Amino acid sequence: MSRLDINIRRLKAQRACLNLAAETIGGLAGPVFELGLGNGRTYDHLREILPARGIFVFEREVAAHPDCIPDEAHLFRGDFHDSLPRAAERFAGQVALVHADFGSANPERDARLAAFIAEFLPRVLRAGGVVAADRDVGFAASEALDLPDSVAPGVYFLYRRTA
Repeated sequence: MSRLDINIRRLKAQRACLNLAAETIGGLAGPVFELGLGNGRTYDHLREILPARGIFVFEREVAAHPDCIPDEAHLFRGDFHDSLPRAAERFAGQVALVHADFGSANPERDARLAAFIAEFLPRVLRAGGVVAADRDVGFAASEALDLPDSVAPGVYFLYRRTA
C-alpha cells in the first residue's frame, strides 16, 4: 500500500471513529480534549460534530490554519508531559471525549507517549467517556469499543472508561 493510500485510510478511519465517538457521548456532559492540533483539520471537524462542547487543544507549537486555532482559553501550549498534568488537575473526572492523534514514524517514541497518555486518561475522563486514538492507548478501567465496519483493526482505536 502506498504512503498516500495509508494516509487516506487513516483519515477515513479517524473521521468514522470521531463520528461514532460523538454519537456515543451524546448524552454525556463534559468537554473534549484534542491532543495535538497539527494543521487543525480534526479540531475543525470536532467543532462541527460537537458544536455545543468546549474543546480544549493541546499543542507544543501552534502552526495550524488560522481558522482552526482555538482561543487562548481553550489552548494548552507546550509538551504533553507538562500540559496534560496541569489539565488533569483542572478537569479531573469531567472529560467526555479525548482524541489523541500523535503517531509518528518513530514506534519507540510513540509507544512511550502512548503509555504516558494511557496513565493520564483515567484521571480526566468521566465514567462512560470515550477515547479515539491513532495508537493503542488502552488504560485501566477501560473497554475497547467496536470500530465502525469501515475501519480495519489497528488503524484506529476506541475505548470507553468503565468506572
